[in-house]
Parts: sequence; structure tokens; C-alpha cells
Amino acid sequence: MPRLPQFRRFGSRLLFFTAGLVALAQAATYVLVSRANRQNALVAIDEALEQGARQFRAASLRREADLLLAARMMAGDYALRQLFLVSRFSPETARSALVSYRKRIEAPAIVMLDPAGGFIADTRTLEAEPRHAPFFALQKIADASEAFEAAGWGFVGDELHQIVVVPMLAPPPEVAAWIGVGFPADRQTAEELKATSALEVTFLAGEGAPRVVASTLPAGLAAELARAARPALASAPVRVALGGEDYVTAYRRVSVADGPPVWVVLQRSLQAELAPSRQLEAVLAIVTILGLAAAIAAALGLARSFANPVRLLAKHTERISYGDYDTRIELDRADELGRLAEAFNAMSAGLAERDRVRDLLDKNVSPEVAARLLRDGHALGGEEREVTVLFADLRGFTTLAEGMPAPELVALLNRYLDRMSAALEAEGGVIDKYIGDEIMALFGAPVAAPDGADRAVRAALGMRSALAAFNRELAAEGRPALAFGVGINTARVVAGNIGSRRRLNYSVIGDGVNLAARLQPLTRRAEFAADIIVSETTRAALGGRYSLRPLGVVEVKGKAEAVRIHAVDGAA
Repeated sequence: MPRLPQFRRFGSRLLFFTAGLVALAQAATYVLVSRANRQNALVAIDEALEQGARQFRAASLRREADLLLAARMMAGDYALRQLFLVSRFSPETARSALVSYRKRIEAPAIVMLDPAGGFIADTRTLEAEPRHAPFFALQKIADASEAFEAAGWGFVGDELHQIVVVPMLAPPPEVAAWIGVGFPADRQTAEELKATSALEVTFLAGEGAPRVVASTLPAGLAAELARAARPALASAPVRVALGGEDYVTAYRRVSVADGPPVWVVLQRSLQAELAPSRQLEAVLAIVTILGLAAAIAAALGLARSFANPVRLLAKHTERISYGDYDTRIELDRADELGRLAEAFNAMSAGLAERDRVRDLLDKNVSPEVAARLLRDGHALGGEEREVTVLFADLRGFTTLAEGMPAPELVALLNRYLDRMSAALEAEGGVIDKYIGDEIMALFGAPVAAPDGADRAVRAALGMRSALAAFNRELAAEGRPALAFGVGINTARVVAGNIGSRRRLNYSVIGDGVNLAARLQPLTRRAEFAADIIVSETTRAALGGRYSLRPLGVVEVKGKAEAVRIHAVDGAA
């Protein structure tokens, strides 16, 4: 690890660290802003790609509806139907009629098919060609469908078309012929979609090495896209490098009636999307440089005004490190450094006081007990007070301990106790002791708490939530889930320091403590289906609203009379 430069002067050190921190903060800000801009750009592009896909679907459906309307109009045309009612059918006349319709409906590809699957005529020739294959494929689909119509995509020659097929009934319900109408998906189609979506649009055909059918990209970039595209493997937007730029690319497959698979490729340049953000980053870089210069100037000024006071404080600190708490620093200043000198003097007095009470504090572990000791200045004697006692036990810990190495077991137990303790302390609970995997906590001692019962129940519910979160972590680690049981009782007990002259422990004793300890094992009884059980006295002391479930009256070891208990299912 590289060592930081060593400076003999405080001013140099202050300058170095101030400039370094400012530079680090500004650099971190720049990186975070740049990363956020990039992330926002990617999100915006993803949304644009999804919107573009929806626009393509909507445009395809509109074109399909227009083609179906035109085909139905032709199929219902009286003049066309009359061609099949005369004694001698003329393909030339049929072709002439199709050519006439091509101008009226502005659809360049129109074909007439025989009901038996043969070719009759189209707008170009009277001879069947391979380019009519998608019309024949759609004819079979329409003939088998309930709608008696079909729509899809296919290649008419080398050009991709959106095509429809409808029957001509002459006379009804006899099918005299099938009318197929197609409209090309060419560069104009791609440009129209680009105009509404602000995306680059390309139609690719084939797998492995697809060919470009039409594209809004320049020819060179479109050829690069065809070489780099792997549409069958892309289920989500991917990045494709074209001409030195990253294009976020989405592939949408088009249903083709006959021929190679077809994809419509939607793209947006990441660099183009980031262009406005780059301007902001440039401004931020200038601000960073100016801020660094200002920080250096400010650091120089501060160093000059702080050097002597800091040296005095350093000297005073050195004396304190030797245990000299009686020396006081004299610094006649009304600013923060003057207050800091006063704080150092107060710290000296506090350290002297700390030494006086260190032995006393070492005998107590609870912060609340320590606060009382510092305030009162003597050991806490026995006193009777109303306390809510909580016992929590980890179920199945013995079985878990048998199958786990000791270091892992201790680590797991510490993680569990850490989460449970946090939930207890969040409600003002004082952890009396840890007994293996069991926790004993107090609410109302040594500091009185009129709402100790509510605090205890809320803490138990918090422990339940914390255990659920902990179990999710254990599940991610492949470990089994843990369960616990909690018993809570409210009673008047004796509280005070208990132990020897050399070691004391603040705790509570009495029948109420024993009852709380006896309630906790009742959570193991299957008929109760409860992990938190409270006594009747705790229930009566509750001021808040909770979802309680009466469990009846049970006999408890050490109690002559049966006690009434309740399960805590949650907060009301």
C-alpha cells in the first residue's frame, strides 16, 4: 500500500489533504454524474426501443387492416366476380383487372390464386413464379381458419412484403378464387418508422449471416450490422459496435408465411443519446478545476491562522497522553478554536473523572446502568419496581450446533444475537444477559418506563421481522432457516446490583422473572402455533393495539395457580 507523503509543516499537510479531499470529492462527483448520465441514457434508449417496437406493431396492424380492406373490396367487386360466371374464363382479363386495381389501392403486389392451390394471374405475369410462395402459404392458412382470411409477411421475389389473402365467392358460398395483396417493407417503410420513433430501423432476413432487406443506416453501417447481428440469441437489447459507436439494439422477429426468418432491428446510438450529458460533464469538469483552485487558496489561508493554535493543542494532547489531566490550555479566541480549547480543558476534567469511576463502570455492561452510576456516583442498591421481562430462545440450537463447526456456529450465533439485540435496544430494552443462545432483556429497569409492556411487545415484533430478514440472508447462503420463541411477563420485581465485591451485575430477581422464563418454552407447543407469548399482566398493561390471540389458562412449573396467556400475532 503506498505511503502518504510526510510533511513537517501543518500548512503543507492541510493544503495537501484539503486539495486531495476536494479533488477526490469532485472526481467522485464527476464519476457518479457520468455513470448516472450513462445509466439514464440506457434507460431512455430501452424505453425508446420498446416504444419503437410498439409503434412498429401498430403500424403493421394498420397496414394489415388497409390491405384486408382493399382485398375484401376486390373480392366483392362485381366485375371481377363476373369473370368466373362466364362460360370461358380469361386469365388475361383477370390480369388486366388486377393491374387496374393496383393503381386504385396503391398496392404493387396483387395476385389471384386458384381454390385448388394453383396460380391464375398477378399484376406482372400470367405464369406462376416462386415469388408467389408466401401467397400460397397464406391461402392454406386462410382456408383452414375460421376467419377464412390470413395475413402475414413474406418475400415476393427478393422484396419483403406485408401480405393478406381473402376468398372471392362467386357465387356465394363457393370460392371462385383467392385474392392476395402485398405491400413492400422497403427503405421507405423503415424511414417512416424512424420519423415517428427517432430510431434507426433495419430489416434483416436469414439466420447465421442475415442479409439486409432495408435500412435507414448508411450502406456501410448496415453491412456491419448484418455481419455482427445474432438476432436469434438476443432476447433483450444488446450493444452492437457500428462505425466506432455503440448502438443499443433490439431485435423483434416478424412472422413470415414462407421464406427465411425476418427481424426488424431497432437501434439508437449511445453516443448520440449521451451528447447533451457530455456538455454537462464538461461544465462539471471546469467547476471541478475552479473548486480545486479555490480550495487550495482557502487551505493556505486556514493554515496560516490555524498553525499556532493547532501546535498548542497538539502539545496539550501530548501532555494528556502522559496522564497529566491538570494542565489547562490558554487560548484567547472567540472562534471555533477557542471553543475547541475549552473543550480540551473539559476533556481533561472528564478524563480525570473517568479514571475515578473506571472501576465502577467496568462492573456494569448496560449503558443505562452506567449512566445511573455516573449520575449517582455509587452502586445501585436493591429496589422494587414494575418491570417487563423478555426471554428469547433460539429453537433447535442444540441440533444446529451438532452439525456445524465451532467457528461457524459462533459466527452464526453472533450474527443472530446482533440482529435481536438491535431490535431490543431500538425500543429501549436493556439486555440483562446472554445465556448461550438465550437473551434476557428488561423494560423498566434501571430506568423506569411506564410503557414497558408496549416496548417489550414492539421489540418482540421487531425481533420477528429481523429474524425473517436474517433467514432470507441464510437462504441465500444455502443455510436452514432459524426460529425463536419469546416469553414476556410484567410484574413487580427486585432490581439492583448482584454479585461479589469485585464483580457486580445489574439484574432483576423475583417470581415475575421466573414466569417470563417459563412462558418462553410454551412457544414450542404445536397447539399454540405462536412464537411470542405474553402473560395476562402484560396484556393488561398494554396501551397500544395489537393482534392478540387468547391461548387459555396453562399450568406453569413453579406456580401454584394456572396463568392465562396470549399469543401476539402482530400489530393491529
